[in-house]
Amino acid sequence: MRFVTTPKATVLTGLSTVTLREWTSRRALIPADKPPRSKGSPASFTWQTILLLRVAATLRNRFHLELQPHRTLFASLKAGLRRTSFIALWDKTLALQGGDRWSLVEAAETLPLIDDAILIVLQPHLEALSVEFALPLPRVPAGQLELFPARPVDSTTSPLVGPSARKGNPDTVLLARGRSA
Repeated sequence: MRFVTTPKATVLTGLSTVTLREWTSRRALIPADKPPRSKGSPASFTWQTILLLRVAATLRNRFHLELQPHRTLFASLKAGLRRTSFIALWDKTLALQGGDRWSLVEAAETLPLIDDAILIVLQPHLEALSVEFALPLPRVPAGQLELFPARPVDSTTSPLVGPSARKGNPDTVLLARGRSA
């Protein structure tokens, strides 16, 4: 299982570091998968927890909901996401029905079958997570999965790129030079 630490989690969720720590540690709305070992060390998160944090951010930012009363819903969702594969979530919509009740519905399903609910389309969240966690994207033909999900190469982590190139200096030589005698 792959984990990301707090700095990457802030990028993936769009939350500030303070808000992320508040939600995962102080208020324990959505606990981290691996809490920090000591003060100053980062917590670690799986894709399920990052997805859940993104859903919570959507509830707060778009629907202006107070999150504290929904702790049982978040716990239920976390347990349900642990039992669900990443691929099984594609083309699904999350229906939050109140209390700790939720369900995954097909995008094509008719809405009158569901009682009152808040619907959150999972597709944009899954697309954001698939790159960072190297999780497969569904491809055509249906049922065919990627054998080796590719991750983009980040030039800022390349050992051949110097600090000035990371800052955008176009005059920097990108290849390592050998010594001349």
